[in-house]
Amino acid sequence: MAKISPPEPGQPIDVAYIDQIVRTLNDVSVQVSPAIYKYVTVDVPKFASQSAKISETRVIAGYVDVVTSSNQTAGGQQTFSYQFSPEFKYPPIVTASPVNIGGGDAGKNVTVVLRQPTTSRVDGVVNFNVAGEVSIGVNLIIVGIPN
Repeated sequence: MAKISPPEPGQPIDVAYIDQIVRTLNDVSVQVSPAIYKYVTVDVPKFASQSAKISETRVIAGYVDVVTSSNQTAGGQQTFSYQFSPEFKYPPIVTASPVNIGGGDAGKNVTVVLRQPTTSRVDGVVNFNVAGEVSIGVNLIIVGIPN
C-alpha cells in the first residue's frame, strides 16, 4: 500500500496531492470492506441454520480450571461448567480443547466431551485415560447469534 508523505510546512496543497490522498483512501476502503461483510453460518441442532455478518455474531473465548494437582485414575472423569451472560438467540456452537497445565504425562492423554450448550451455559466432562497427578484446564470458544 502506498504511503502518503505529510506536506511540508507552508506547502500549497495542490490537486496532485489531494488525488494521492483520495486514491490511498479508496485502496484502504477496498481492502477493509470485504472483511466487514463476510458472512458466517451457525448451524445449531433443532434450529434452522442462521447466516449473519461476522461483525453481527458474538464470540466468547473462555477458560475453566477443571482439576489442580489431583491424582486421577485411568477411566476417571471430572465434570466442569462455564457460565456466560444469556445473550444468544439460540444455543451457540462451542469448541473445547484441554490444557495440560502441569505438563505431566497423565495430562497429555485426556479427552473433553461437551454436553448440549444452552444460551447461557456449557457443561462438559474431562476423561482421564491414564492414571497420575494432573492439572487440567479447558479453553472454550463460543460462537453464536446474539439476541
